[in-house]
Amino acid sequence: MLGDHLVFPILLSMDLAASRAFYHDTLGLEILAQDEERIVFRCGEGTQFSVSRSTTGTSDTQSQMAWRVPDLRAELADLRARGVRIEQYDWPDPRTDADGIADMGFAWSAWIIDPSGNALGIVQPKGAAPIRPPAPG
Repeated sequence: MLGDHLVFPILLSMDLAASRAFYHDTLGLEILAQDEERIVFRCGEGTQFSVSRSTTGTSDTQSQMAWRVPDLRAELADLRARGVRIEQYDWPDPRTDADGIADMGFAWSAWIIDPSGNALGIVQPKGAAPIRPPAPG
C-alpha cells in the first residue's frame, strides 16, 4: 500500500535561516509552511519536502534527496547562474566530468550541498532526453 503514495522527504538543518535562504532565495523553491521547527517546500507534481531543525544535523555524505530532471545540463546552468556550486568527485564511483556530471549507468547525475551538509542529487535518467555535449569554449 505505501508504494502507491507520494513520499515526503525530511532533511535535517542546524540553521533554518540558512536553509530557508538556500532553498527559497537561492533555488527559488516556494515555501508551503514554516514555523520555528521546520520549513516545507513545494516541488513538482505535488511533491514536497521538509527541512527540520536538528541539534546534530547529518554526518552522512551520501545523497539525502534527489530531483529527477529532463535536462541535467540546463538545470546545472541555472544553478550555476544562481551561484550554487556543483560538486566535483574523483572517486571511482561516482567520478564527475569537468561539468560536474557523473555517468551512473542508468542516469546522469550531479550533486549540490545545502548549508547543513545535505548532499542533493540532480538526476537525468537515460532515455528521458539526450544529454547535450558541453558548449564549446
